[in-house]
Amino acid sequence: MTQFTPTLQPLHQSSDNNNILVPRITNSWPKFQQSKALGTLGDGNCMEQLLIHCADAIEANDVTLAQQILWVLNNIAPPEGDSNQRLVATFLRALIARATKSGSSKLLAAVAASSHNNTTIATSLAVQTHRFSVMELADFVDVTPWHRFGFTAANSAILEATEGFPTIHIVDLSSTHCMQIPTLIDAIASRHDVPPLIKLTITEASRNIPPILNLSYDELGSKLVNFAKSKNITMDFRVIPSTHEDGFAALIQYLGLHRHRVVTSEALVINCHMMLHCIPDETLSSAISRSSLRSLFLKALRRLNPTLVVLVEEDADLTWSDLVSRLRAAFNFMWIPYDTVETLLQRGSKQRQWYEADICWKIENVIAQEGIERVERLEGKIKWEQRMRNAEFQGISFSHDAVSEVKAMLDEHAAAWGFKKQDQHLLLTWKGHNVVFASAWFPA
Repeated sequence: MTQFTPTLQPLHQSSDNNNILVPRITNSWPKFQQSKALGTLGDGNCMEQLLIHCADAIEANDVTLAQQILWVLNNIAPPEGDSNQRLVATFLRALIARATKSGSSKLLAAVAASSHNNTTIATSLAVQTHRFSVMELADFVDVTPWHRFGFTAANSAILEATEGFPTIHIVDLSSTHCMQIPTLIDAIASRHDVPPLIKLTITEASRNIPPILNLSYDELGSKLVNFAKSKNITMDFRVIPSTHEDGFAALIQYLGLHRHRVVTSEALVINCHMMLHCIPDETLSSAISRSSLRSLFLKALRRLNPTLVVLVEEDADLTWSDLVSRLRAAFNFMWIPYDTVETLLQRGSKQRQWYEADICWKIENVIAQEGIERVERLEGKIKWEQRMRNAEFQGISFSHDAVSEVKAMLDEHAAAWGFKKQDQHLLLTWKGHNVVFASAWFPA
């Protein structure tokens, strides 16, 4: 991407539209005509550059420049615009949230002053981001394969790895609160003449990370146990009070004690669906240890000698410590969910509002938060492969049947969705861009 360095001068009234404020643009913008400034600034690359300069200004506490760029971005990226404009409006909101956390009285005053005549800024300051719930996610899952891709690939791998075991212990570390499990139960029931006993272990969800579980664990367990019973499967359901913040230490301890007591006839499956990226990475590691909690968690899993580990994550790297690099990486990935929504969901629909609120939360977390509060620390497929191999896991190729299942599932969705097999793993794509990867591992 070509890098531009715009020079923003004090704002003035545009001769094309007296109600729109645009910056005076110097020759630093190559081949830009001032009379076409607004349209040119609406280009995605230029909006990205403006966001980067706004981030730099906020980090440098440059009140004047930050306020100027906030005004420009507001005028070229209305929150009700097209997918690119809504994406930029969300990043603008995230930058404002970061500015309000900076503690600078001058910058806070400037933003507050701007908010009186600036719809996006006023909305950003006044409205708390909607917390996407698991019930809302349930309404969305069938619309796109964003989650279904991982569900389908993982279920196929689990079925094959657990063939012949009378007991299957599934540890479900999932951001979707067991939404995958009913389809897995159904597949297990149809595959076995004598259904195995299923033990399902989950961890307590963080109350701060959407989608929010808006029912009790007793209710969730009861629903799953009753569904399994309807398929003639006996299920044991257990919740372990353990979270991502310490690398699921209590879960590892429980599994270690439990593993020593069981016979080899029990298959242990660790199903990780878009959850492990919440475990702190190297930037939050203790000074005593050079390893991140992620690596320590994977090595602890290896000592349990599981039958299978399934890892499904979004294929992006948002672990950069500096804000500008993180903003670039997030901008060049987060356009995808906005683009899919633009294609698939009607403007103004509740379903679209819910889903975009979830995207907004993620972007705000990536941009506005630091330290332990920043949980959206995605890593790409290559980095996760390295971590798994370092923990002495070996990748398993997905079978022909698994690939066929994924293909059949994608046939139900828009043609812009696709998938490819890369090395041993599967990748979901949108218009050719990597979105989610699915991988399966066993102890080396």
